[in-house]
Amino acid sequence: MEKVHKPSRELSDAKQLLLGYLDYYRSVVGRKVEGLPESELRASPLPSGWTPLELIKHLTYMERRWFRWGFLAEQLETPRGDEDGSGRWHVGDSETPAELLKALYAGGTRTRAIVEGADLADRAAVGGRFSEVTSAPLSHGRWCKSCKSMPVTPATWMRPENCWMASWANSEAPP
Repeated sequence: MEKVHKPSRELSDAKQLLLGYLDYYRSVVGRKVEGLPESELRASPLPSGWTPLELIKHLTYMERRWFRWGFLAEQLETPRGDEDGSGRWHVGDSETPAELLKALYAGGTRTRAIVEGADLADRAAVGGRFSEVTSAPLSHGRWCKSCKSMPVTPATWMRPENCWMASWANSEAPP
């Protein structure tokens, strides 16, 4: 994958800022794992036990959950296909790094189409992840699921000072 640059802090179009950061971090994660031996992709250097391949699969499914299942209310066969029966991230032995990266990038293409076709004032549809109108959030702000401590808007989403995932992606260290 070609290198994608971080969006400019002067970018004022909220949709393009959101999409720019999603594209950027997808690209960073992909570059960090390309070329790593399979043994390192399937082993965890972290206390959490997460492997680089599990992170890639999780990011792919998170985009599906938020944009397709959550925002559009598409019926997904396995909205939590990145998890095993206990809820832990999981990658099967037959899943290859190339397949997982291909799914990550294809998901990004789908996310871009969804975001570009929506207004930031749109409310998530009912029938997928959300069962009632009152539980369906507006698209212009979210709570960071990993930080659980701050509202996330297109202007602050995925900035390194606001999110552990962004901090990791901006580091020089391997995953």
